[in-house]
Amino acid sequence: MPKTDTRFLVCSCENTMPLDAGRLSRALDDAAVTACTMLCRDEIARFTAAAAEPGRLIVACTQEAPLFAEAAEAQQGRATLGFTNIRERAGWSDEGRSAAPKMAALLAEATVEPKPTAALPVRSDGRVLVFGRPEVAFAAARQLAGRMAVTCVLEGFGDVTPAPVADMALFVGRPAGASGHVGAFSLRFADVLAPRPSSRDRLEPATRKDSVTFEADVILDLSSAAPLFPGRPPRDGYVRVDAGDPVAVQKAVFEVADLVGEFEKPRYIVVDTDLCAHSRSTITGCTRCLDACPTGALTPAGDHVAVDALACGGHGACNSVCPTGAIKYQVPQARDLLERLRVLLGTYEAAGGTTPVLLVHDRRGDEAIALLARHGRGLPAHVLPFAVNEVGAVGLDLLLTALAMGAARVVLLATPEMRGTLDHLDAGLDLAGRVMEGLGYGAGRVELAWVTDPDAFADHLRRPVTAGARHAGYMALGERREIFAVALDHLHACAPAPVDELPLPAGAPFGTLQVDVDGCTLCLSCVGACPVAALGDNPERPQLTFLESACVQCGLCAATCPEKVITLQPRINFATGTQRRVVKEEEPFACVCCGKEFGTKSAIDRIVAQLSGHSMFGSPERLRLLQMCADCRVIEQVKASEGSALAPPPPRPRTTDDYLREREEQARKP
Repeated sequence: MPKTDTRFLVCSCENTMPLDAGRLSRALDDAAVTACTMLCRDEIARFTAAAAEPGRLIVACTQEAPLFAEAAEAQQGRATLGFTNIRERAGWSDEGRSAAPKMAALLAEATVEPKPTAALPVRSDGRVLVFGRPEVAFAAARQLAGRMAVTCVLEGFGDVTPAPVADMALFVGRPAGASGHVGAFSLRFADVLAPRPSSRDRLEPATRKDSVTFEADVILDLSSAAPLFPGRPPRDGYVRVDAGDPVAVQKAVFEVADLVGEFEKPRYIVVDTDLCAHSRSTITGCTRCLDACPTGALTPAGDHVAVDALACGGHGACNSVCPTGAIKYQVPQARDLLERLRVLLGTYEAAGGTTPVLLVHDRRGDEAIALLARHGRGLPAHVLPFAVNEVGAVGLDLLLTALAMGAARVVLLATPEMRGTLDHLDAGLDLAGRVMEGLGYGAGRVELAWVTDPDAFADHLRRPVTAGARHAGYMALGERREIFAVALDHLHACAPAPVDELPLPAGAPFGTLQVDVDGCTLCLSCVGACPVAALGDNPERPQLTFLESACVQCGLCAATCPEKVITLQPRINFATGTQRRVVKEEEPFACVCCGKEFGTKSAIDRIVAQLSGHSMFGSPERLRLLQMCADCRVIEQVKASEGSALAPPPPRPRTTDDYLREREEQARKP
């Protein structure tokens, strides 16, 4: 599966793990695989020789990657370098001798080159606001004052001794509001006090203001108050630690001191407004991303949502819960992520591996995997680690695609510091589990695993598991709903106990609509409200159609329908869900004058019935206007204005002469 010009250097790291270069080469389509024992030291010449040749060169070592990069640069190497870790992730394990298929899979995965992520320019001029407990915040601010422009706001004066030099702005206040992002924070404080310049042994209050707003590039929060910004991880540039932990405070001071200059921040997500199902015509539909975003970076913007890219922390909850793909996570892009998944699981199967367990983890999980390798039994040979930027960004598209690519089980690795930030994953895990159970694969195919004891976690990964679906092999292309549909079709085709229909709980992003066709007038307002074109019309005749695989159950159609004849029914239809079906159709109504077709018979009949008692349509001639096309109706109304029986001429306006004449007539009467 790797590119034909890709070469591999693998190292046994002083024979601490078994390597079979020949088997790896065969699993990698006979690619050039060179095995070494101490590539970073005694055999460095082998690396520089390989790096001198053009083409892609994958080195199976991440620990010494800086050394290899430096050596290649010094020798003006022409190879394009890539690095992957097969030591902690495969070789350092009590099942290392059985890990050749996994090693081959990890090497093949490293050949997938993701597209560069767009970045946003960020500038910090060193304006820092330190806020918190008096003694701790004041000491931290004093450390930063020599290198940054510091504003220090204390929760109280406490026992703070005044500084000999006033090298920072110092106040006491209560937080009343915060907004912005790194490089452009705005913080409002209430009941602000400034200290007296004559304060001697301790700070004493002087002037007071009801409210003051401060601008800052960076914030160091050492307070006991609620966080200024919600969510974990917090916004970039907002550093908050426990003021009672001196080590954490000192680390935070060093971190803040480095946040000066020009930086690039990844653009974690983009919003495709055409796919967004948030709202239509002021009627709210889907709010999943707004409810899940932990940092408040998403806000409503009319019919769709908008993201403050500089406030976004890349947590990825919005991507995980979005049913349409309107929210697109960019680190990496979904296509690159799913291609890595396809190559990883496909190579593992081709190399003879069975019952693969996909272990999805982020940088926090790297530490847990390293601990298992260095101090425990290591990962089992059938457990394939799969790195993502944030576990919180994992969505149903990745879960279903992994299962369709042959994963017997998918485990999301979570560490204790992530508690409270991954609740949004429950819905996707539950839905994927229902699909697998409903098709006969059995329970326990997807899970979120909290690692508190690495050894116990390793034992948990060794739990027996039966094979899942065969490897699908397709490239995951298209939008998210198309990815769902292809994965579900494959899982259904391989299912031990396939069913045509799988009921789902309310709120699931799959389902159909129940339409009371007798009450439907084919006004097609639901078609205009549907954000994903699940509902459609026919320009040639009055017709309402429905594509179940596109429906996200947002409810906008039911809320918009003037007749209230639409209800939602969550389910997955494996039989006809990908085919557009006709919900209702009628013969068009013909104009009673010219015979031109317009509207539908049921709609015209209903209008005539509803207006038959109205004063404006009190005669058969007036009601007949409702059965005419727009052109004929205008013609008839013009005729009426010229004196036809349908519309008698209006009375002559009364003038002053009329009133005077009537007065004279009254006066002449005896």
